[in-house]
Amino acid sequence: MAVLVLLLLATFLPSTALAAFSPAFSFFLACGAGSTVTFPRDNPARTFTPDDRYLTTKSVAAVTNASPNSAASRLYAAARASSSAFSYRLSFSDSAGQAAFLVLRLHFFPFSPASPSTVSISSARFAVSVRLQDAYTVLSSFSPPSAGVVKEFFVPAGASGEFRVTFTPDAGSAAFVNAVELFPAPAELLWNGSVTPVGAGAAAPDKAAWPKDALETVYRLNVGGPEVTKENDTLWRTWLPDDPFLFGPAGASMLQNTTTAIVYATYTRELAPDVVYKTQRAANVSAAGLGAVPPRFNVTWTFSAEPGSNYLVRLHFCDYEPPSSVVGVVIVFNVFVAQAIGTQDFTPTQTQANTALYMDYEATAPISGNLTVSIGMSAKSSQGGFLNGLEIMKVRPSESRGSSRRVLIIALSTVLGASVLAAAALCLFFVVRRKRRMARPAPLEKESSKPLPWSQESFGWVLEPSSRSGEGTTGAMQRVSTQLHIPLEELRSATDNFHERNLIGVGGFGNVYRGALRDGTRVAVKRATRASRQGLPEFQTEIVVLSRIRHRHLVSLIGYCNEQAEMILVYEYMEKGTLRSHLYGPDSDGEAPLSWKQRLEVCIGAARGLHYLHTGYSENIIHRDVKSTNILLGDGFIAKVADFGLSRIGPSFGETHVSTAVKGSFGYLDPEYFKTQQLTDRSDVYSFGVVLFEVLCARPVIDQALERDQINLAEWAVGWQRRGQLDRIADPRILGEVNENSLRKFAETAERCLADYGLERPSMGDVLWNLEYCLQLQETHVRRDAFEDSGAVGAQFPEDVVVPRWVPLSTSFMTTDDPDDTVVTDVGVANSKVFSQLSSGEGR
Repeated sequence: MAVLVLLLLATFLPSTALAAFSPAFSFFLACGAGSTVTFPRDNPARTFTPDDRYLTTKSVAAVTNASPNSAASRLYAAARASSSAFSYRLSFSDSAGQAAFLVLRLHFFPFSPASPSTVSISSARFAVSVRLQDAYTVLSSFSPPSAGVVKEFFVPAGASGEFRVTFTPDAGSAAFVNAVELFPAPAELLWNGSVTPVGAGAAAPDKAAWPKDALETVYRLNVGGPEVTKENDTLWRTWLPDDPFLFGPAGASMLQNTTTAIVYATYTRELAPDVVYKTQRAANVSAAGLGAVPPRFNVTWTFSAEPGSNYLVRLHFCDYEPPSSVVGVVIVFNVFVAQAIGTQDFTPTQTQANTALYMDYEATAPISGNLTVSIGMSAKSSQGGFLNGLEIMKVRPSESRGSSRRVLIIALSTVLGASVLAAAALCLFFVVRRKRRMARPAPLEKESSKPLPWSQESFGWVLEPSSRSGEGTTGAMQRVSTQLHIPLEELRSATDNFHERNLIGVGGFGNVYRGALRDGTRVAVKRATRASRQGLPEFQTEIVVLSRIRHRHLVSLIGYCNEQAEMILVYEYMEKGTLRSHLYGPDSDGEAPLSWKQRLEVCIGAARGLHYLHTGYSENIIHRDVKSTNILLGDGFIAKVADFGLSRIGPSFGETHVSTAVKGSFGYLDPEYFKTQQLTDRSDVYSFGVVLFEVLCARPVIDQALERDQINLAEWAVGWQRRGQLDRIADPRILGEVNENSLRKFAETAERCLADYGLERPSMGDVLWNLEYCLQLQETHVRRDAFEDSGAVGAQFPEDVVVPRWVPLSTSFMTTDDPDDTVVTDVGVANSKVFSQLSSGEGR
């Protein structure tokens, strides 16, 4: 009922309930339109007027939409487009001199023109710059997504002036715009209070210059509540729900709301509307430690951001409880921004309940991983934290400040040039050594590499090749063959324009479709969605990893596409789908369950693929998202590991781990990695151990519908395994065919994978050896003592079974029984036919 009330409040809130915002001046332009476009439901109502008299170049064509299909699209029924640069000049005078910033909104909605046009706006790529007191390039090589986008900027203003916004096409392309908004921002909106710097670059000197820079809104969320449309926001903003950006387990947070009026003690609702402060997401403290949620679990939101760029992060809070309602109880929690502490022991409680409050943070996006915001429990309180709203704005420096920095860099380069030349001779020796190693495959670039030669755009991803020389031109993608690129039109044809009947799966990255290329190759096409929790870094990582490695038990990458704001990955088609679907998914209905032998062979195949990642490449690759939906089955139920978007290079020689932000899937996530943020290949082993129990028990890893002690599969299964009662947890459909010793050894291997500490877990090679042994036990039905170790074998074995009594930890060679597998050296014995498997007369 509370949620219903909130939805009704957000949808039907009358304009009289909010105080109208009245700017000193405003410009609302319907570009290319022949008449005005009015929005009476806006608060206050707005009228967009034709743009002709503001254009500095009168020859810019007006393009008309062939099929406007909604009331909102009246504003997008036309556009101003050109293959040459064009500008708008907007003159204003702020007599009160109150505006520190101007709000600039640009509307971009590509469409098919009603009549033939020499300008194609569907493939337009262009830059946008503005000039007032200073000049700013707010968009570079920008290509609007096909679904359209509204870009919002805050530009430093003066008391009066002439504002220019210029659209400059890239070479051989065009520029367009559907609508322009410009009005002064309320004085309280930006840099009106203290700002807390966070992260490693918090003390950087240029942070003091941020108030002189432009800002681009990249995320604006109503945390815990529904979407807030422009009709219900006094500044005509849109606040999106926060659900797509949540990271972590279900049940870690809960929704709260209030129907009491919001108190604005020091500012007005121009900062954020009432509905944002009336809903919040809070940490679910009562669920912590009950199996579904680890104790003291943070509530985290994750956002894709440009590595190394600066962001202003604003968090909105509203405490619904009056300070005196509970004697001695005060809400205290920690706030984390950009993987660093923002505010420790934060107390949002005000002198009056329901008082709106916000905190601003200066943050630099990490070089690796996403930008995150978290609320976590403090040692000073047993109460959980909460958050009402969240805004993230990217800093766009002025061109003059950028030029000054470039001059400084040039000067420093000149001074250091002599030193570099002097040191060149010392480097010659290492260059010669490097040439000797050129025949080896180039190592996978680490996440801490240079910025990618693609950039990202807010409220949806836009992939664009970098056109700036010297910037991002040596990134990892440069070493991916261009032959892997597949045109978007071919993929549309292969999937019947991504028709729903070809939809075979939905994941965190996007939808997966079946299709066939022109040469008849059957493929699986994974297309990113705008609401995807993953983005450009995962897209690049997947391409880089799979374009470098090749193994029978790793899914092959056919190609990729990054045209027209799309992120698409094309893989070999796996006819049987995911392992999960054959255990307990909807696709398994009516099908014969996988036999125990088939399950063992699937696990062995997946283990071989993971073992190759860990040891068979020039660098150790950690998958970081091992789960049953990422193990795909082909003809003959051949298992292949898929989805490498979260993969990382393992620790270098002499290191024990890689420090990184925690990523993975809840239920499969290594608790040691979660606590320490130190990643090793044993984290994959833990996740694979969960998969093994999933194969054995044929149930989800987290099932909230079960009793408390059964919710978490890993904890529940380990408990019964230690009691020696596997029949209580094993899939009853296979119990009649399973050899007791094979089952026991399998569960024992899974339990060892789930050890609390990575050092206590086996390597993936050891896991593979044990699984192959389990299969031999199943095939030969060897009778053994229930407590006999697999390394000490009695005389009960058939004569044709080769039994190793001791297995060395490593060897200097490796052989493969698969011609598709890459032969490597110094990788252990897990794939050796002599040491890793017991050969029976029947074979496999």
